Amino acid sequence: MAQLYYKYGTMNSGKTIEILKVAHNYEEQGKSVVIMTSAVDTRDGFGVVSSRIGMKRSAMAIEDQTDIFGYIQSLPEKPYCVLVDEAQFLKRHHVYDLARVVDELDVPVMAFGLKNDFRNELFEGSKHLLLLADKIDEIKTICQYCSKKATMVLRTDNGKPVYDGEQIKIGGHETYISVCRKHYFNPPINRMN
Repeated sequence: MAQLYYKYGTMNSGKTIEILKVAHNYEEQGKSVVIMTSAVDTRDGFGVVSSRIGMKRSAMAIEDQTDIFGYIQSLPEKPYCVLVDEAQFLKRHHVYDLARVVDELDVPVMAFGLKNDFRNELFEGSKHLLLLADKIDEIKTICQYCSKKATMVLRTDNGKPVYDGEQIKIGGHETYISVCRKHYFNPPINRMN
């Protein structure tokens, strides 16, 4: 029986590597997968899933108006799995489409993304995945400043912590740092540069 999985973690926890690994494992067995990503993240191009270690694959870009359920249903061959990167950027209707893919098409969906933003608030996609997912797993990494588990993302601007502003600002390690709760509220400023 298919299930909806949500695997979340902070930046640099290996979410995209996990997607690429799962896709490789299915495809090595001759089983087709659909890889999708939010159209919001264009750091490495439109419709590209890419990891920080340099691995990348083309993916279907999910835009605001994308009908995920209709797209999967219309494929000539039913995929063995749907893999979604940057799921935090999805809209509510996208997450409900993913649930329909699982429930009505019997296709497992594995969505990967951040849980909370730099203001420590849930993203829209994350909120609805946490509500609807059959299985929720955390992909762990450690705080940049200590050996505790990183649970938050700290946005920086010219080496200074930022706690207010627009929720979405695409960036990598030059903009965001994975930190524990202690270092989210009290980052060692002299070590941020």
